[in-house]
Amino acid sequence: MMPPFPKHIPPRGPGQRSSRQKVLAQWRGVDLAPLEAAQALRARSAHDLMPKVLSGFRIDQRRGEAEIVRVWNSLLDPNIVAHAQPVGLRKGTLFVNVDSNVWLSEIVRYRRKEILDRLQHSFGREVITRISFRVG
Repeated sequence: MMPPFPKHIPPRGPGQRSSRQKVLAQWRGVDLAPLEAAQALRARSAHDLMPKVLSGFRIDQRRGEAEIVRVWNSLLDPNIVAHAQPVGLRKGTLFVNVDSNVWLSEIVRYRRKEILDRLQHSFGREVITRISFRVG
């Protein structure tokens, strides 16, 4: 009868190799234990990586921009919405593309203040400080 497997294998200190690792190193002709240990140390859980990956996609910023578009479409005059759409928000400036010079002139001369006031009322003065219109 064979003796039972030990219930607890004592941990090895740094630099100590198991007999399995020693046999594999002899058989391969090269000791890959340091490389395997380095790869094991670099492995991280998905839980640790997800915040960094998601920040790379700028999900929060895109969600905020989508909310601005939704409010823009529901809050403003349909004639303005048909000819002008927000395309981005950076450092408090909302960038809006307008489809023609005629509408750009109309909006900048007569509607800019009204649009800015409505958006600031919805999002706050610190979120949208100014609007930049351009033909595009």
